[in-house]
Amino acid sequence: MTPRADPLTVDVVDLIGTVVVRFHEEYEHAAAEHSLTGAQARLLSLLAVEPLPMRRLAQRLKCEPSNVTGIVDRLESRGLVERRPDPDDRRVKLAAPTAEGARTAERLRASLDFAREPLGQLTVAERTLLKQLLQRMLGITPEPSQNPEQEEKKGGKGEKKREQGE
Repeated sequence: MTPRADPLTVDVVDLIGTVVVRFHEEYEHAAAEHSLTGAQARLLSLLAVEPLPMRRLAQRLKCEPSNVTGIVDRLESRGLVERRPDPDDRRVKLAAPTAEGARTAERLRASLDFAREPLGQLTVAERTLLKQLLQRMLGITPEPSQNPEQEEKKGGKGEKKREQGE
């Protein structure tokens, strides 16, 4: 018999679920504002980081390669994605964003306020801790230089003032 989760764990799971639902809803809304489906927006966002072969896209999106082909076809017909040979293996085709696709991905990212607003209420140290805890939950090895002081120096502009109540 599986032991019952303690009340704190149940609360944390419920809160994570609420965050996921809200993020998904806002992501779908932001995608629609750019005339994209959620799947198209996710694929375009992945490609904005790096061109990827179809098989890796399918793995990242947790779907069948045939679904990815259809998504890429539709984005390609809109001039947002192109297929190009992989320089390391010319038998493999990479999906990559066009210049317009990269601009669309950037506008999409900029329009996602749901995560940015609540995270902005946390100090740099709290965001760093949250990042580390989420990485640990997902089995991701954190970068060696992740500590609040270094994060603050990297990009925590204005954080000290807010933390001090100014």
